Amino acid sequence: MTFSIVAYDPKENEWGIAVQSKFVAVGCVVPFAKANIGAIATQAYANTSYGPKGLALLKSGFNAEETVKILTDHDKEKEQRQVGIIDAQGNPYSYTGSECFDYAGHYIGKNYCCQGNILAGEEVIISMGKAYENETGDMIEKFFAALEAAQEHGGDKRGRESAAILIVKEEGAYDGGTDRYIDIRVDEHPTPIQELKKVFQIYDLCILNRDDPDDIVKLEGEIVIKIKRMLKQEGFYNGEIDEKYNKIIKDALIKWMHTNNFEVKERDDDYMWGSVFRYIDNRIN
Repeated sequence: MTFSIVAYDPKENEWGIAVQSKFVAVGCVVPFAKANIGAIATQAYANTSYGPKGLALLKSGFNAEETVKILTDHDKEKEQRQVGIIDAQGNPYSYTGSECFDYAGHYIGKNYCCQGNILAGEEVIISMGKAYENETGDMIEKFFAALEAAQEHGGDKRGRESAAILIVKEEGAYDGGTDRYIDIRVDEHPTPIQELKKVFQIYDLCILNRDDPDDIVKLEGEIVIKIKRMLKQEGFYNGEIDEKYNKIIKDALIKWMHTNNFEVKERDDDYMWGSVFRYIDNRIN
């Protein structure tokens, strides 16, 4: 009833898990990760102790394969378990117990592993891995590509309910206080992957600094008209809707950004990040 991918990005030194399931709040069951140690997805008839125990084993020096074998060897119900692990060096390993409901299996690639149960077929996890490999963006973009590919190939044959993504890296939190770089989830929704993308759009605007330097729009012409329409619609501006960009609009825009916790996206020039403008454009009635 679940499919997931566990991965390591050696360029950014990030570890992460993306998962979707026909099960409520999958984000509180499946994903576990710790920067510089590894990432774990525990699922099927999930043994949630695999998360903390597995990370402890990885921290003590066992690799992904050794960790999986230790966990399952000490589990009387191992044939009902499914687990995927990637260690600090990016070595992946997956295990699928013989009693997991069909289709159940795993697919291992370079620096990642995919696993799933109660799936439409093997193509779900294969397409998931290939999509991850072929996407050229950062880990979050690769994860969304993988989740969408899996769903397009049938996904969980019982349906959809929840999804989550957890990515960790050293000092990854918005204030550097923890390693939780991205931690988002949708606990119950008919289209959880699409809803998770919406959640991430807000998360990205509020917390992350990952914008492409070339992804900007100049504050002029039709861009200003759309910004004024949005500001007026949301009660931050009550003037004319025209192409003029002045201090009144700049101050109103800053107030709107602060109200929505988008301070990290402020600029001191006559440009706006493309991510902010796309968000504005989508909000205009």
